[in-house]
Amino acid sequence: MFGDILSDEASQITGSIGMLASASLGDGTRGMYEPIHGSAPDIAGQDKANPIATILSGAMMLRFSFGLSDEAACIERAVDDVLNGGTRTADIAGNSGAEVVGCAEMTKKIIERI
Repeated sequence: MFGDILSDEASQITGSIGMLASASLGDGTRGMYEPIHGSAPDIAGQDKANPIATILSGAMMLRFSFGLSDEAACIERAVDDVLNGGTRTADIAGNSGAEVVGCAEMTKKIIERI
């Protein structure tokens, strides 16, 4: 519970809980990987969710469970490149003048950078 509270509070540094990947690691290489935000039933099916935390959770899995650090870094760079290029989902766009896209388009742009 305390870790959940801390992660929700820390998400304000990034601007959105949609940006934060999470891992619960045990002994060895086993772990459970997920975005800290969990599900978002209020926006289900509306193409509004920020996919970055889920994508970065996959990168964490590659690094910590499968030992694929180069592949994880490739995904992380792709996310950075898309964000640095000015693309945002609505939860992190604010008044930045960024190109605002939905979940599917953000995912597509990240995949293209990989």
